[in-house]
Amino acid sequence: MNPTLYCNKCGAANSAEAQFCSRCGSALNPVSAGLSPAAAAPTPVVAGSYNPVVATVGYGGFWIRVVAFIIDGIIVRAAAWPVSIIFGLGGLAGTLGGFPHGAPGLHLFGSGVVLIVVVFGSWLYEAFMLSSPYQATLGKMIFGMKVTDLYGNRVSFARATGRHFAKWLSGMILCIGYIMVAFTERNQGLHDILAGTLVRR
Repeated sequence: MNPTLYCNKCGAANSAEAQFCSRCGSALNPVSAGLSPAAAAPTPVVAGSYNPVVATVGYGGFWIRVVAFIIDGIIVRAAAWPVSIIFGLGGLAGTLGGFPHGAPGLHLFGSGVVLIVVVFGSWLYEAFMLSSPYQATLGKMIFGMKVTDLYGNRVSFARATGRHFAKWLSGMILCIGYIMVAFTERNQGLHDILAGTLVRR
């Protein structure tokens, strides 16, 4: 049986991993699994007693996400480096064909293989990491960021895939989709808005 968290505001049942209520969007307090809404209700505040302050949720800003993006790009290209050695200008494309600088057809083939590895590698890397329990790529993990849906829940592989390819649109319109991160209320880029995601910190 999966543990359940009940919302203090509307009483809706939520997943134990959820940070926000799926019905009303309120922040969920760390209530023990299986408690009823009545048992999970907040304790009345008594005058003169200590009233703990609930920490507010922060969002990943523009520049810190740029640095995380660069780190992730380096990781993906480092993983693709062995392939570029084999098929790139220093490998088959540069040594076969009997031409002084390698066979032109093999240059094109090698470049295509490396491009495919980078494109598919970056997609699978991001989609698997965001939909994993880590909820972040290595670059985002370094800065304590997580990608969630609008209610604080872990995103699915399909949603993470949609977010990844929506980044192409963010980049194609003169990177305006990325720049939106600096100006939207919850630091959402165009790709976050289209995929229904937030980058929390």
